Amino acid sequence: MSKRDYYDVLGVAKGADAEEIKKAYRKMAIKYHPDKNPGDKQAEENFKEAAEAYEVLSNAEKRRRYDQFGHAANAQSANGGGFGGGGMNMEDIFSQFGDIFGGGSPFEGFFGGGGRQGGGRRVQRGSNLRIKVRLTLEEIANGAEKKIKVNKQIVCKTCEGTGAKDRSSVQTCKTCGGQGAVRRVTNTILGQMQTTSTCPTCNGEGTTITSKCTVCHGDGVVRGEETISINIPAGVSEGMQLSMGGKGNAAPRGGVPGDLIILIEEIPHETLKRDGNNVIYDLHVNFVDAALGTSVEVPTIDGKAKIKIDPGTQGGKILRLKSKGVPEVNSYHRGDQLVHINIWTPKALSREERELLEKLQDSPNFKPSPGKNEKSFFERMKEYFE
Repeated sequence: MSKRDYYDVLGVAKGADAEEIKKAYRKMAIKYHPDKNPGDKQAEENFKEAAEAYEVLSNAEKRRRYDQFGHAANAQSANGGGFGGGGMNMEDIFSQFGDIFGGGSPFEGFFGGGGRQGGGRRVQRGSNLRIKVRLTLEEIANGAEKKIKVNKQIVCKTCEGTGAKDRSSVQTCKTCGGQGAVRRVTNTILGQMQTTSTCPTCNGEGTTITSKCTVCHGDGVVRGEETISINIPAGVSEGMQLSMGGKGNAAPRGGVPGDLIILIEEIPHETLKRDGNNVIYDLHVNFVDAALGTSVEVPTIDGKAKIKIDPGTQGGKILRLKSKGVPEVNSYHRGDQLVHINIWTPKALSREERELLEKLQDSPNFKPSPGKNEKSFFERMKEYFE
C-alpha cells in the first residue's frame, strides 16, 4: 500500500507555514490519540501517520527533500539504518513531539486515561551529525556503498549507556515515582484542572543515579569511532542531502540517537559533463571526416560506445545516445548522453595543405548553401532542452 501525501495527511496546503503545520498536527494527534481511542488500531495507525508527516514537514531540510523527491527521499526506515524518518513507534512519537502539547505525556488528564506506559518519562535525543561523501559520475549513475569512519558520541560500554557505576546505583525517582512527570490539580471556576509538568528532580527521566560511571561520568556516552556502511542510491546529485536515522550521536542514558546527514559532492569527470539526468560530451571532428563521414568511439559512463558520423555532418549537430545518462533517484528512467559535434579547423597549414584547400575553395560544394531543412542554432538548442 502506497503512502499518502504528507500534506493530505495533515490536511494542509503545500504552501502552509510552520505554525499552520503545527496546529494541523496537534488537531490530528488529539483526534487519533490512543487515550481517546482505546483499542482502536486504525486510530493508532492514523496517529503514527500524522506524527511521521509532521516529523518531515516541520523540518525545513526534510521538507525540502520531500517536496523535491516525495517519499523516495525517506524510502527506508530509520530502524533499518536507512534514509529518512519511517519506522516510527509510539515511544518515538511521545518523546519527540511532546513539546507541542506542553511537555510530558500531553494528553493525560484530558481524556481520563492512564496514558502511555511509562507516563511522561522523557527520552533524550542525540544530536545529528553531518558528513560529506564525494562520488564519481560512475558511482552516481550506478549507486554505491561507502564505508565511512565517523568520530561521534557512542554508548559507553562500561555502563552500557546507563551512566551509573552499577545497576544498584540506578534508583526510581522518589519525586515522580518513575513517571518522569508530576501532576498538579488546580481548582478553577470551571472545576478542577489537572496539569502535567516535567519532574524537576530527574528532569523527566524517571530515575536518578546515586553513583556515576567512572568512564563517562554519568552521561552514558563517550567519544569514539564507528564505521558506517552507507548505501547511496543511483541518481543522487551535487548538494543533495540524505539522512540515516539513528546513526548520529548517541543520546545520554539510553535515549534516542540522532541522525546522520550525508551531503553529496560530485567529483568532476575528465570528459563528460552532467546536465540533470543527461550527460554531455563534446566531440571534435576534422572537416574531412565531417564531409566524408566516419565512425568514432566516444566515452560513456558505462565504457566506450561507437557512433557513426554521417557524410556532410554540420558543426553543432547533437547526437543522442538513449539511456546512456544518469538514472532518476528510485526510478527506472535514465537520461541520455548528448554528443555535441564540433568541426575542428586547423590553425596552421603547411604549403601543400594550403595549395590543396585553395584548389577546393572555389568549388560549388564548398560554398555555404544551407537548405530549408537545416536547423538553426536556436532550433537545435530548443530541441536539446525538450
